[in-house]
Amino acid sequence: MVLEGTRNPGQPIAIVAGARPNFMKIAPLVRAFRERSIPYELIHTGQHYDKKMSEIFFEELDIPKPDISLGVGSGSQAEQTGRTMIAFEEHALQKSYSWVVVVGDVNSTVACSLVAAKLGIPVAHLEAGLRSHDWLMPEEVNRVVTDRLSTLLLTPSQDGDENLRAEGVPEERISFVGNIMIDTLLRLLPKAEERTIVRDLSLESRGYCVGTFHRPSNVDGEEKLQELCALWEKVTECIPLVLPLHPRTRNSLERFDLMSRCEDMPGLHLLEPLGYLDFLALNREARVVLTDSGGIQEETTVLGVPCLTYRENTERPVTITHGTNQLVGSDPKRALEALHQVLKSDLPQLSPPPLWDGKAGERIAELFSSRM
Repeated sequence: MVLEGTRNPGQPIAIVAGARPNFMKIAPLVRAFRERSIPYELIHTGQHYDKKMSEIFFEELDIPKPDISLGVGSGSQAEQTGRTMIAFEEHALQKSYSWVVVVGDVNSTVACSLVAAKLGIPVAHLEAGLRSHDWLMPEEVNRVVTDRLSTLLLTPSQDGDENLRAEGVPEERISFVGNIMIDTLLRLLPKAEERTIVRDLSLESRGYCVGTFHRPSNVDGEEKLQELCALWEKVTECIPLVLPLHPRTRNSLERFDLMSRCEDMPGLHLLEPLGYLDFLALNREARVVLTDSGGIQEETTVLGVPCLTYRENTERPVTITHGTNQLVGSDPKRALEALHQVLKSDLPQLSPPPLWDGKAGERIAELFSSRM
C-alpha cells in the first residue's frame, strides 16, 4: 500500500498516547520507527497522569520520554476531550506534522483526530475497525468517529476490515496489520517470567483468578458495585481472587463504604495498580481471568488463559472465535456458572489469530517508510 495524503514526507509523524492501554501499543511502533529512521514526535496527552497508571509503563516498556506532555488529567468525558483538543491544537499549530497516529479508543484518540482533521493533517488510526455496536459505551463513539476521520485504518483483526467495509470505507484506506499489543506481550514475556509476584502473594501457579473491573457501567453505580462485591465473595469460595484496583473502582468502593467488605473477604487479594510486567506475570500463571477490559481479552487469548468477560458485548469477537474468551454479561450468576465450568475443564490449547505474531509494528513502519 502506498500512503497518500502526506503534506511533506520529511516532516515528523505525531504519535499520540493518552491512557495506559495506549502505551503497550505505541512501544513497538516507536521502536520500529527508530530502527527505520522515520522522524516522529511522541505526544503524551496525560489522560492517565499518575506514576502508577502512566510513568511506570514508560519505564518498563522502554518507551523514550515523550517529546510533548499535554498534562490534560482527569475529568468528565467532555472535559477531558475538550481540554485535549485545546492543548493539542495549540501544539499542532506550532508544528508541521506529516501524519497524526492515534491509538485505540480513549478520549485522547478522538480529540486529537478531530483537531488533526480540521487542520488538514492526515490521521492514521491504529486498532481501527473494532465495534461493540453498543452506543452506550463512550469507547464505541470514540472508535466510530475516529475511523470516520482517518485516512489510514490499521486493523488488528479481520473482523475490523469487515466492519469498515460494511460502513463504506474504501478498500485502499484499510490495512490489516495485526495486533500491535501482542508485539509488546511477546517481546516482554521472558522478562515477565522472571517476576516473583505470584510467589510474593503466596499463590500457586494455575491456582488463582485475576479480576479487573473499571468500566463505568460496572463500578460507578452502588447497586452494580454491590453485585460485584457479592460475586467476588462467591469467587473466593472457589479460588483465590487477585484484584488490582483501578483508581475509578477504588474511589467507588470508598464512596459507597464497600472497602471494608472487600478487605474482610478471605481469599481476596486487593492490590494497587500494577506495572505491565507484574500484571503480565500474574495473568500468565492464572487459572482464569474475570474482567471488563478489552485488552485483557486479547492478552489471555495469546497466553492460553480462560477469560470471562463481564460485559454484554465485546469489540474483540476474534477473542471468542479464535481465543479463550467468553462473554458472561453483567450477570453475577452467569459469571459464577461459567467460572465453575472453567475450573472443571482443561486449559485450552489454541493458536493465536492471524498476524498476532509480534510483527505488527514492523508492518506499520514499512507502510510509512515507503513514503519517506
